[in-house]
Amino acid sequence: MTFGALATGSLLAISVANAGIGAPEKEELKFGFIKLTDMAPLAIAYEKGFFEDEGLYVTIEAQANWKVLLDRVIDGQLDGAHMLAGQPLGATIGFGTQAHIITAFSMDLNGNAITVSNDIWEQMKPNVPKDATGKPIHPIKADALKPVIEKYKAEGKPFNMGMVFPVSTHNYELRYWLAAGNIKPGYYAPHNGDTSGKLDADVLLSVTPPPQMPATMEAGTIYGYCVGEPWNQQAVFKGIGVPVVTDYEIWKNNPEKVFGVSNEWAEKYPNTHKRVVKAMIRAAKWLDENDNANRPEAVKILSQSNYVGADYEVIANSMTGTFEYEKGDKREVPDFNVFFRHNATYPYYSDAIWYLTQMRRWGQISDQKPDSWYMDIAKKVYRPDIYAEAAQALIEDGLMEASEFPDFATEEGFRPPQTHFIDGITYDGHTPNEYLTKFKIGLKNDDKI
Repeated sequence: MTFGALATGSLLAISVANAGIGAPEKEELKFGFIKLTDMAPLAIAYEKGFFEDEGLYVTIEAQANWKVLLDRVIDGQLDGAHMLAGQPLGATIGFGTQAHIITAFSMDLNGNAITVSNDIWEQMKPNVPKDATGKPIHPIKADALKPVIEKYKAEGKPFNMGMVFPVSTHNYELRYWLAAGNIKPGYYAPHNGDTSGKLDADVLLSVTPPPQMPATMEAGTIYGYCVGEPWNQQAVFKGIGVPVVTDYEIWKNNPEKVFGVSNEWAEKYPNTHKRVVKAMIRAAKWLDENDNANRPEAVKILSQSNYVGADYEVIANSMTGTFEYEKGDKREVPDFNVFFRHNATYPYYSDAIWYLTQMRRWGQISDQKPDSWYMDIAKKVYRPDIYAEAAQALIEDGLMEASEFPDFATEEGFRPPQTHFIDGITYDGHTPNEYLTKFKIGLKNDDKI
């Protein structure tokens, strides 16, 4: 029997057999998050009483950085958290901290951008194609940055950029964009004890927590960064930088954050877990319904200091359907933040496999692995079976329609081959090794650093 048939069979059994979810085994919960717009499903599930509807009494607490957040989920100080999509995968395969973390809920699509300082933007501008009115044509490719980097290299100056964590979407998106412009973002060699990610690099990438990105760039420590909102728009408002490309333009409708829990926690509190997922699905739907009609209210909630704590106008600039690049160059981007549309909440195996391919591409996975390994890790970490049970309960509760979800009787957990990448390369989650051979820059086959 194939992997897909196994997955389909298990989901079908759940959708037919579901007879409601039992009482929560644990009612008082503490969840962690980082101050980013895409933590919204947690805030909304709390503020709108969706957690309480499930008999859950939740505390939501901002964390200092992604490592602290992960460590606190592992040691039980947090019951679960808003996580980078790569964190449960990285932890489970043992890159960095080793722990079996799972996700049954994808929190959003898109939501990131790459920003450069004003000085770097001025140096890039002559290389950027413009329309008849003189405005830059988007998407802006890293080809426009390459001559700038070569100039710094010729002068013996390192070119430093920031991302938020070694297994973050931001790291992989920034690397993807750079490599698509024939710029080498460097390799990891964990088997040699080198986890800097700077081997053979044209650009040196380092970790900076999201809220500190604008100040770190303003200080000149980094020349640009990849981060989630509102920290790109913050650079525009402060007049210190220009977002040059969004992740929507790098990979249209890419999966961004997930809600992660330890596998041990999920096994100990299965009903609690499903009820948490139910509440967050409702929150995600609320965030997107009626063509984002609730977004202004959501922005008001997120601007509170206990959540994101940025000014209303800064958060609204990207979350209400627009995105501002250069000051005054505001464009319509209705899907910059997606929380429910396009099955955004469903934990697709193919999403997990894409992140694993990027870990392999840049050396975080040192050795070649068979396609079956990618499938096995995806199944171990991403749990559409738990999601399906929560969704089925919402349908039975009369709170959602079956048409709002994938067809659990036939869903295999793989998106159709995806073509909307900035370099034009197609991704099919069924063939990760073949996918890796399509890249000019990056490890493939039995390459090893």
